Amino acid sequence: MNQQLNKHYYQTSDLSLATTISLFSPIEDIDRSNPRKAVFIFRKTPELEKLIDQYFRNEIKISPQTYFNQLRAVKARLYANE
Repeated sequence: MNQQLNKHYYQTSDLSLATTISLFSPIEDIDRSNPRKAVFIFRKTPELEKLIDQYFRNEIKISPQTYFNQLRAVKARLYANE
């Protein structure tokens, strides 16, 4: 991976994490170069890093309906260009 990309952007292939992040920060891009695994790309910010820590510590509370609707939107974007 390009070091400049890693310095300014956060990347994850975890759909659950990407969905949660996208509730608070826009998806900048989706890398589909690997046909078996998409990589979601977000702009790095201090708020994003805090959100990721909260996600892994199970501290984020989101309504199930809000999460599910966002998951559908992320999947729609993921599969839109196929």
